[in-house]
Amino acid sequence: MGSTDEAPQPKAYPEYWEADVILRDGATAHLRPISPQDKELLQELHSSQSQDSIYLRFFSYKPQLSQRELERFTTVDHTDRVCFVLILGGKMIGVGRYDRVSPRVAEVAFMISDHHQGRGIGSILLEHLAAAARENGIDRFTAEVLPENRKMLHVFVEAGYDVSRQFEDGVVMVEFDIDPTEKSLAVMAAREHRAEARSLQQLLTPTTVAVVGASAHADHAGHHAVEAILTGGYTGTLYGVGHTPYEREGLVFVSSLQEIDAAVDLAVIAVPREAVEEAVADCGRVGVRAVVVMTGGYAEDGASGAADQRRLVRIARAAGMRVVGPASLGLMNTDPDVSLNASVLPEMPRRGGLGLFSQSGAVGSMLYGAALRHGVGLSSYLSAGNRADVSGNDLMQYWEDDPGTTVCGLYLQSVGNPRKFSRIARRLSLSKPVIVAKSEVTGLRLPPGHTGRVTQAPPGALDSMFRQAGVIRAATAEELMDIAAITESQPLPASARIAVVSNALALAQLTEDTALRLGLEPVAVDGAVDTSGGAGDAHEAVLTAVRAQLTSGDVDSVVLVLMPVRGLDQRAVAAAVAQEASAADRTTVAVFTGQHGPDAVTTAVLADGHPALPCFDSPGTAMHALARVIGYTAWRSQDQGVVVDPEDFDFDAVEKFLERERRKITGDALYELGVAERNELLGHAGIRVLESVRFHDLEEGVAAAGRLGYPVALKTTDPFLRHRLDLGGVVLNIADEGQLRTAVETMKRTLAGWDVTDFEVQSMAPTGQTVVLRAAEDPLIGPVLSFGMAGDAVNLLDDWAHRVPPLTDRDITRMVRAPKAARKLFGYQGVPPVDTTGLEQLVNRVAFLKDRFPEIAFLELNPVVLSGSVLTVLSATVKIGDPGQRTDSARRAMLG
Repeated sequence: MGSTDEAPQPKAYPEYWEADVILRDGATAHLRPISPQDKELLQELHSSQSQDSIYLRFFSYKPQLSQRELERFTTVDHTDRVCFVLILGGKMIGVGRYDRVSPRVAEVAFMISDHHQGRGIGSILLEHLAAAARENGIDRFTAEVLPENRKMLHVFVEAGYDVSRQFEDGVVMVEFDIDPTEKSLAVMAAREHRAEARSLQQLLTPTTVAVVGASAHADHAGHHAVEAILTGGYTGTLYGVGHTPYEREGLVFVSSLQEIDAAVDLAVIAVPREAVEEAVADCGRVGVRAVVVMTGGYAEDGASGAADQRRLVRIARAAGMRVVGPASLGLMNTDPDVSLNASVLPEMPRRGGLGLFSQSGAVGSMLYGAALRHGVGLSSYLSAGNRADVSGNDLMQYWEDDPGTTVCGLYLQSVGNPRKFSRIARRLSLSKPVIVAKSEVTGLRLPPGHTGRVTQAPPGALDSMFRQAGVIRAATAEELMDIAAITESQPLPASARIAVVSNALALAQLTEDTALRLGLEPVAVDGAVDTSGGAGDAHEAVLTAVRAQLTSGDVDSVVLVLMPVRGLDQRAVAAAVAQEASAADRTTVAVFTGQHGPDAVTTAVLADGHPALPCFDSPGTAMHALARVIGYTAWRSQDQGVVVDPEDFDFDAVEKFLERERRKITGDALYELGVAERNELLGHAGIRVLESVRFHDLEEGVAAAGRLGYPVALKTTDPFLRHRLDLGGVVLNIADEGQLRTAVETMKRTLAGWDVTDFEVQSMAPTGQTVVLRAAEDPLIGPVLSFGMAGDAVNLLDDWAHRVPPLTDRDITRMVRAPKAARKLFGYQGVPPVDTTGLEQLVNRVAFLKDRFPEIAFLELNPVVLSGSVLTVLSATVKIGDPGQRTDSARRAMLG
């Protein structure tokens, strides 16, 4: 059903069109454009289909495709004719294609293997076809579908597009625009969430586990893996695969995976480096769903190891398997129905609500130890090792749906897909606390495929992204556990109002001072609890003081700070306070100072097998953790706002403009738009730049000034000096031709050492406050918007506010108030306030440009003048680049 019978000559397609994807049931498959070498695979798919399926696709039955048809279907030009195929286990399981029928319209058709129906294949193919079509200037799809082909009709409707139908000659004619809409993007995100959550659920809840490399020798990794699984009380069936018989109660030993009759859900690979690839391939051949590779020596060992790691992942994904590792410490699930400790850690931790993720094994071991010291129970744990496949984003998708996980903790060395992380974390934080400890050094590593065109995140941008997403930032693994100890065991405080109870006035005052410094509100401070009497009296005095604050309507958190007193049983006090706090349903933490030795109360006290009271050994540590929790609850309770489409923003015109300009992009280089092109693009987005004229000859400048109308401003064209009034690069309020001529000569003399030859003349804008707005693609975070007051505030003091699009109206309102110097916009030391409505609208327009159009690699409006309710953009810079360098685009794909 294409537009021509003439087979076009194939041409190269963008590398990012190939992708590994996750199907609805959690398995993986490889998506790529079709090639002439796929004739046999396509014929095999066609021949395996039922008569009904072939009839629904071709409107007639044909048992075989002719050679002419095979040639035509497999030879495409990747522009007017595009075809994607899904490959799983070496078989073609789905085909989706479009054929252009007019300049901006294409007809689509699909064939999904009968044996793989219901796995979401059609929706994945449609997403990738739509993304490719938009790149090729197509904005509308049509399809001819038989009325009885309800599955295909549902694919179009359930994709979130506004589908129109018309019945003609026994066929349903379907049409829909393929530009992303809020609904279609939400549908795609929901499908991605379900697939990835399902994928991790299968990984963490296996009914059958095989340890490949199981050994009876105590010094082998395979031995430790078997012992950890068995001593952890795994409820499923465990197989050991190895060369030497290994007899152990609870273990079924076999010499190869092929001997296992049951389906294996998870394989733990604990073999030497040279045997890993074959072991993974063997797992794929027998249908294993996922593998944990504990063996190291891959990407951490340089380029050769990284290449081997990529090949390992390709082998696994081609067989539909997820990969944890390599160099993974393993994973755990403390759910009593699973009770799986598939790791090298010595024992199963206590069951609790903290889900934990780490990358390196060393960090994972550190986190495990910190959890034990703090008495924090875990729901699940995963060490991603080199994070070749399964990542923290995957775990967050799973945790969102897991009722056993109430708090999510991640120790990240890098953020592989920052846009996706921000999107998932923001959604997850609305229901569960997300605590992240982030390494600063390795955080500068570029994500896969990045151009390197930006080398480092703007100062504070990562923290800004975390705050925007509601993520609680922790500096260390210990601080992560301090925060988790509170969030995992206590109700979230409703406000910053706290009460301090202590048996030492100095400790009470120290705690109060720390609370004030952290922005908390100590509304009650009792430092006179008398614990000088006997043990019983001291115990009761503490409980009476704590009980009074727990039942007070003026506070939402209680902090107990005790110095050691002879005869006072601190553990008994902690247990009693835990019961009182649980009954009152108030956030409560305890601090026991001066402790040492095995009797120190530094972990959560258990009541009826559940954590009840987080305990610390210093007021500062406790208050910092509590302040982070209170900050999170404040974020969660605030209005998150909505994304509002800007008025007078012509999305179609912007898209068509960028289609035209894409041909100027060469490789990874950025292309800066000229003045006319820049103004055209920004004009489509509703942004007007005050006209300016560049000149080399003075007479040209005089003529331009006369046309613009005096008064005018004179600027050098040097990118640095053009903003520097103090260095002589700008002269304002030039009233007539004579002053202009004098200003040009003066500027030449002043800037003689700068080799200034070209100038710019521009109409004067109303005087007011000047700001700068920037949008850039950052390797650590993705697209970032930055806002600040122009001049020294940003140039010297880095007084920026950063946000990651898309931005809600509330995000924007907070952003323009976030820089310290932004107080000048709202009236400061006699400076009149300005109306920020226009500024917020401008931020929204820039956010849409950066978020919706990945070709826009860099955009800066500097300066922007605000005067009362008038906003004037004086200068702008726009650079475009390869859109394929952006991660988390409008197509579902796995990184790695």
